[in-house]
Amino acid sequence: MNRRNFIGASLVGLTGLMARPAWAALPNSLNPRLLAKAKAAMAQHRKSLLHTDIIGIADYSLHSAKPRFHIVDLESGKVSSLLVAHGKGSDPKHTGWLKNFSNVPGSEASSGGAYLTSNTYTGKHGLSQRLKGLDPSNDLAEARAIVIHGAWYAERKMVKAHGKLGRSQGCFAFSETDLDQVLARLTPGHLIYAGKA
Repeated sequence: MNRRNFIGASLVGLTGLMARPAWAALPNSLNPRLLAKAKAAMAQHRKSLLHTDIIGIADYSLHSAKPRFHIVDLESGKVSSLLVAHGKGSDPKHTGWLKNFSNVPGSEASSGGAYLTSNTYTGKHGLSQRLKGLDPSNDLAEARAIVIHGAWYAERKMVKAHGKLGRSQGCFAFSETDLDQVLARLTPGHLIYAGKA
């Protein structure tokens, strides 16, 4: 089974849907191993979720210049892939590669694991969305104020100018343009899975 067929089969197994031609359009950047981990996380945390139609997957095995945050529609098979920044503490030399995860307060690092999307609010980064960490690897997300927000350093022009995005303090930082799509599709009660393939 080739990679794209594996991804399609994995999604079908998660939703119980019949295979559709849309699977052929899935991007090569959506790694099937990470998809399998996200699928397992959704099954594990099913009781905490309000919605299982869409899942967000952050593939931190990819460089920050790559669109590595995937919004996967599990009903249609369509995938939107966006740029997302990682934490300073996960990339202290600012190489664009996430070196390590941390759940330690003050680490300014990204945390791996499953997150539950919560309510939106307006804070120092403008419109943002709170997240609840569901795993031991990220269960301090709320205490660390790990959220979804827009940031100037996550814009596409940063990649053009510097070959990489800037870094957050552990949050999922998106371009202001992409933030609207993220918040509109990953409404409260959806799952986000962050990890490496």
